[in-house]
Amino acid sequence: MTAPESATQTLEAPQDEAPASRHAYALTQPARQTVPFVFSSPHSGRHYPADFVAASVLDETTLRASEDIYVDQLFSTVPSLGAPLLQAEYARAYVDINREAWELDPEMFSDALPDYVNTRSGRVTAGLGTIAKVVASGTNIYRDQLAFADALWRVEHVYKPYHACLEKLVNTTTEQFGHSVMVDCHSMPSIGTSFGNTPLRSKGATADFILGDRYGKSCAPEIISIAEDVLRGFNYRVVRNTPYSGGYNTRQYGQRDKNQHALQIEINRALYVNETTLEKTAHFDTLQHQLTKMCEALTTVSPKYL
Repeated sequence: MTAPESATQTLEAPQDEAPASRHAYALTQPARQTVPFVFSSPHSGRHYPADFVAASVLDETTLRASEDIYVDQLFSTVPSLGAPLLQAEYARAYVDINREAWELDPEMFSDALPDYVNTRSGRVTAGLGTIAKVVASGTNIYRDQLAFADALWRVEHVYKPYHACLEKLVNTTTEQFGHSVMVDCHSMPSIGTSFGNTPLRSKGATADFILGDRYGKSCAPEIISIAEDVLRGFNYRVVRNTPYSGGYNTRQYGQRDKNQHALQIEINRALYVNETTLEKTAHFDTLQHQLTKMCEALTTVSPKYL
């Protein structure tokens, strides 16, 4: 297969935006989209605004506990397969794109929240709403309460532009091919991630990959089976849906009655990164190559299954 040329498109920041702001996302597209796939990496953003870091009781390294570190790089080859890759620029700890727009904990804010805010979701209760209260380790992020205006800015200028782009990609792909598959790319910590009653660990881990299709609701079974078969062919331990069956993005863009499918992929970080130093391990390049092979296999799924 000849690799098509790719180009990167980014969102220009509004003129009235805060000086420390930057693009909400990066979009890398092939010169011509040749497969009905869209890849999204919503939690790999590495931009931590200075005012956000200053408002936190945590140092930046600890804040990165929630980051899907280098996942965008692991999937950076998909434009060569003819599919677009959308990746977040802002950190997950700053605003979580894999949530409803307004999942907020009222205790985090100094002023009353509007009636449209969802204050009762399980994610809010866990401290992991659209504006997270804690990092993945369970440690509180903020020193003081926030103003709702802060959350409003993050949603309007980071969250919404990302989803506007992703929705457009999914819809145009569906129009072009008659169907679409959105692959939501994530990573999970090797320690402290609950799998039943057993934590995932770097050695003897319960799973290297968890594939989520919302128990068959978000994508055709052939899609998840192809991903599972390829990964198991590389001797990885793969499970489905437990404990991650798919988040907001998988639900939102995986609507089979509209011929729109979505698959969530969670990668055990210990496979490719030192979770203490955040440095890539020697296995990174191998894993990237293997994931490219998995994505290539996915793109060959027969349209009759979609």
